[in-house]
Amino acid sequence: MIFLTRHEHFNAAHKLYNPAWTAEKNVEVFGKCANANWHGHNYELIVTIKGNVDPETGFLMDAKKLSEILTVHVCDKIDHRNLNMDVDFMLGKLASTENLAIAIWEQIEPHLPTNVKLHCVKLYETPRICVEYFGKEL
Repeated sequence: MIFLTRHEHFNAAHKLYNPAWTAEKNVEVFGKCANANWHGHNYELIVTIKGNVDPETGFLMDAKKLSEILTVHVCDKIDHRNLNMDVDFMLGKLASTENLAIAIWEQIEPHLPTNVKLHCVKLYETPRICVEYFGKEL
């Protein structure tokens, strides 16, 4: 088994706000991230796939094709967008980095070749905060 990792970058705005809570509770739990006027991040997306090397190409998967999947199904949909309002796969979800990583996994997985498995979606919200998602536990 071999692992291949691709890095991508996008910028997006969001706010953390639970509509079932009062404004005061949202501020208590989310602090400045509950700002009604939003805030943004320069996200770093790191996606790792795994599988066996194809003996005919020497690749697990063409890295350019992986980049195309990430661009078309993730980055083009969220770059310079408001995660709470503009991104179809985030509508109705709290726009936390955790939920965004899970949603990104769900956007990527169906588009991978059958011989490739998604191993990890790692998403940096800031240089000091990141989440890693390895898929649903069995």
